[in-house]
Amino acid sequence: MDNRTLYIHDNLDILRGMNSESVDLIATDPPFNKGRDFHATPDSLAAGARFQDRWSWEADVHEDWVSLIRDDYPQLYEFIDFVVAGLGNDSKIRKKNGGREDLAAFLCWLGVRVIEMRRILKPTGSLYLHCDPTASHYIKAMLDTIFGVKNFRNEIVWGRSPGRSDGLHWGNTHDLIYYYTKSDKRVWHDTLIPTGNTKTTAVPLTGPKTSTGESGKEWRGYDPTRIGRCWSVPKKGRLADWLDANKIPGYKSIEGIHDRLDALYDAGLIAFSKNGTPTLQRPPEADAGVKVNSIWSDIKLLKSADKERLGYPTQKPVDLYKRIIAASSNEGDLVLDPFCGCATTLIAAENLNRHWIGIDLWEHAATTLQQRIGFPVHARREPPVRTDDEADAGVSLPSINRRQRRAEPWMRLSHADMRDILYAAQDGVCAGCGRKLHIRFMQLDHMQPRAEGGANTIDNRVMLCSPCNGAKGAVLTILGLVRANKRDGWLEDEGRRRIAYDRARLVGGMFKEKERDALIRLVGELPIDGERKAAIERLLAPIEMAVGGERRQWNAVVWRCRLPIGRCRLTDSRMNA
Repeated sequence: MDNRTLYIHDNLDILRGMNSESVDLIATDPPFNKGRDFHATPDSLAAGARFQDRWSWEADVHEDWVSLIRDDYPQLYEFIDFVVAGLGNDSKIRKKNGGREDLAAFLCWLGVRVIEMRRILKPTGSLYLHCDPTASHYIKAMLDTIFGVKNFRNEIVWGRSPGRSDGLHWGNTHDLIYYYTKSDKRVWHDTLIPTGNTKTTAVPLTGPKTSTGESGKEWRGYDPTRIGRCWSVPKKGRLADWLDANKIPGYKSIEGIHDRLDALYDAGLIAFSKNGTPTLQRPPEADAGVKVNSIWSDIKLLKSADKERLGYPTQKPVDLYKRIIAASSNEGDLVLDPFCGCATTLIAAENLNRHWIGIDLWEHAATTLQQRIGFPVHARREPPVRTDDEADAGVSLPSINRRQRRAEPWMRLSHADMRDILYAAQDGVCAGCGRKLHIRFMQLDHMQPRAEGGANTIDNRVMLCSPCNGAKGAVLTILGLVRANKRDGWLEDEGRRRIAYDRARLVGGMFKEKERDALIRLVGELPIDGERKAAIERLLAPIEMAVGGERRQWNAVVWRCRLPIGRCRLTDSRMNA
């Protein structure tokens, strides 16, 4: 992908089109779930810019995203489900679509994008995600499930504004930036803040404890062991680097402790006190500064009079993102901002000699960026096309245009559709052990594990009871599960299990044919009458013929249409008994 490229498009499509492990750093400032719309200041450079920060399950979340999260990130699915249950009665969060909340919809919308962000990061890559306390604690848990708790590095507190009063609670004066890495092999550079010191500083040359080696021996009449200490002479670190580069060439290669002391003394950098204690005299130019910690209060929110200010809603200072980029990338690295807005991250990357790519939906984002940066950029509207080896292995996630929601073409069944259809086809029998159970005790699983490239489509799906699904995990095949069940005495009825498995394979194969796809669409659009019943019988005929004498009472099967996308669900009438 070309450097200095800005995509004007839904960022999910762009992220899906990028090769895996192609980005060094993602620094982004997504919507915060504030529950309102944001507009740019009129007559400013960013005039006309706006974005919606209100979310609903129906308008902003595609059903296939839920299926992806359920299948590939079950911990994230369980967390979002917990959010729904835990906040269902909160009057501040409007209840939507049968119990799903606005916050859960926001987490699902953001989650599928973070999943793609992790995929495209290099093993040495990092993610910085900017948010505020509105939903930060939920976003943190979401990031933990996607990146793994072990890859969480910091919660950075940005003190964006001075003290203020917010009535009957503490003033809200900070944002949060979550820092995650793809692995332990991350890029890192210390960030230092100048202290403003103009005087020479005395630095101790001894440390606690005693030693019987060279560090405990007397030097120029001073014996550190006498006071329970030993020599501690800089050999590495910022001060040693400065000494080697500016005062004593080759200083870091001096091995002996006394030899280093002699070199410092000869350079006029050691002084003795009245009682004979030596100290290292660090000149002010050697004071590189104080290392920045996780609380950033030295960079303030932009004021209306600042030259940098564009009038763009939620604009952040360039210095904030320069600090992030300098710490977690090298010159020439690729920096991505999937929610680039007025391009603050891109400007910071350009200033630090990094390559960059930005994504935003705002029509005039390219014009604003070019005016800020001072030269033309590559503005594109079509998503890139993956060229890496995994291009065909990823899950295809439909995108949603928030300005004009349209019905997606019928391409594959949802998780709920597959669960209902396979439960009915298997007659409620587990394909792993042969037990016949109520649907609440059955779970949808993969025949070929996802870890081995198995797809999420119905031709790779089967219904298992909860114990079998847990035993199979993400590694075992169905054959491996059956062997384990025989060994552990869990296999109840091999004949019935085999029929259930064969039925799952047959019904999965049905959905590969275009004629069957068309028939399913037709069934979903028909009213519940004789014509609909005839279409259902035609749809299920291959299973009836294939199972040979053991016939299913399909009259007990009920099809329910799932509008508006024209899909249908199959459930056994006994499920609701």
